[in-house]
Amino acid sequence: FNAALKRELLEGRAAFPDQATAYRAVFRWAHRYNTRRRHSAIGNITPNTYEAAYAATASATLAEAA
Repeated sequence: FNAALKRELLEGRAAFPDQATAYRAVFRWAHRYNTRRRHSAIGNITPNTYEAAYAATASATLAEAA
């Protein structure tokens, strides 16, 4: 995450004009990272998609165990 943030958002960029602008840029980047950017380590899906699938599987497993 940190390496990707540096590479995709910060490298080659001038300083942000203020802290609020930096915060918004990092927040937008993190939102995109989790909702739109596909990750090869989890089957080329987004982290949000992976989390939803995991939660559904975990719920089904818990229901079967009950």
